[in-house]
Amino acid sequence: MTTILVVDDSRLARDMVSSAIASLQPGWTILTAVSGDDALAKLGTAAEAPVAAVVDYNMPGMDGLTLANHLRERYPGMPIGILTANVQDALRKKAEALGCRFLPKPITTDKIRGFLSDSGV
Repeated sequence: MTTILVVDDSRLARDMVSSAIASLQPGWTILTAVSGDDALAKLGTAAEAPVAAVVDYNMPGMDGLTLANHLRERYPGMPIGILTANVQDALRKKAEALGCRFLPKPITTDKIRGFLSDSGV
């Protein structure tokens, strides 16, 4: 079983990302969460580690970069994509400094395909 983590406070965005992943990798399990805290709680009880994560930057409470830091501690080599409509260079540089891929919104299946392909998952 291959699991990927999708974290976004927007149900529409979670559904779009999940749908894109399901169309590309129909056999994968998609673990969704509505916030960073929700993601960390669900990972604590997950049967297996995710192979990658797609995380929204702008969420209430813990932002996507803070969550990425937590994910790096647990899964050091896991590819992480940071989704955001904020295309400022400063944010891009912060994401890249964490070893994360910057995924500008709106999300498309091609962007998810590129992220997964470039990540080798």
